[in-house]
Amino acid sequence: MEAVRPEAVRSWLGRTGPGVAVAAAGAAAAMVINGWVPALSALTVAVLLGVLVGGALPQATAYGLQWATRKFLRIGVVLLGLQLSVGEVLRLGPGMLAVVLVTVLSGFAGTLALGRLVGVSKGLALMVATGFSICGASAIVAMDSVARSEKEDVATGVTLVTIYGSAAIAVVPFLGAHVFGLDRETLGMWAGLSVHEVAQVVAAASPAGAAAVGTAVIVKLTRVVLLAPMVAGMGVVERRGGVHAEGKRPPIVPLFVVGFLVMLALRSAGVVPGPVLTSAKDVSTVLLAAAMFGLGSAVRVRELVKTGRRGLVLGALSTLLVGTVALTALTVIPR
Repeated sequence: MEAVRPEAVRSWLGRTGPGVAVAAAGAAAAMVINGWVPALSALTVAVLLGVLVGGALPQATAYGLQWATRKFLRIGVVLLGLQLSVGEVLRLGPGMLAVVLVTVLSGFAGTLALGRLVGVSKGLALMVATGFSICGASAIVAMDSVARSEKEDVATGVTLVTIYGSAAIAVVPFLGAHVFGLDRETLGMWAGLSVHEVAQVVAAASPAGAAAVGTAVIVKLTRVVLLAPMVAGMGVVERRGGVHAEGKRPPIVPLFVVGFLVMLALRSAGVVPGPVLTSAKDVSTVLLAAAMFGLGSAVRVRELVKTGRRGLVLGALSTLLVGTVALTALTVIPR
């Protein structure tokens, strides 16, 4: 085995270090802001900070930011698998699992159809469908690993998750309690089914009490479990469609998605100590925030504006679709 030369390591660090340091600083700032305003997800704040400062960053940071976005995202998604066990999912019962499945599949397929109707690119429609139906920004970037999508599509999808997920924090509890007359548990379930980021789900369910928040988070993380099969399915579709622009066939199942499933299995087996689970959750958030900052830094607002109006329409329609399907499924399917 050939030894790694010190000069090569120094060269790599010289190219990568500045960008990684900036991504880490962006993640730290996002975590601080999240501490001040818990309703704002650290991932949401991180991508917005990246968009704000991206155009002003020196070229020397570009390579490291790209590296951090790609690598930190994958590790962060792997660690997400430790946040839920199969036992917690099964305790929801077959009726509630059916509600989750119907909501995710209907939201995904319906948003793709709405994307064609509105006239956005296939890449943007896929990003919005993934983020709104499964688990927000992390799902969008995971799907990007197997799909033919542009950076602008990914960034726009994350931005729309931020806009409509934040709006849902106020809208979902108001409609649930004062318009639809939902009891606390059902309101928590609806929040877990229809709101995008975990932090947004917690904020939306909190007016209904701690028990509703707990239910909402479990329902939400059950949606996260569906990330793996959805990404794998899209990987199969994309491979049949040919190669990426860079000449590579997309993977059927990205290695980090396999890692996510392995972590889920370890959590389900009960072999991971509690302190490790707590630390893994924190590390996952920090890594995903750094990745989101890197993603945002590559965005140019002028490019986003070109598709902004249609994207906003698609986001509104997708939000309405997912929320309506979720509420209808909760009403119709016995739990």
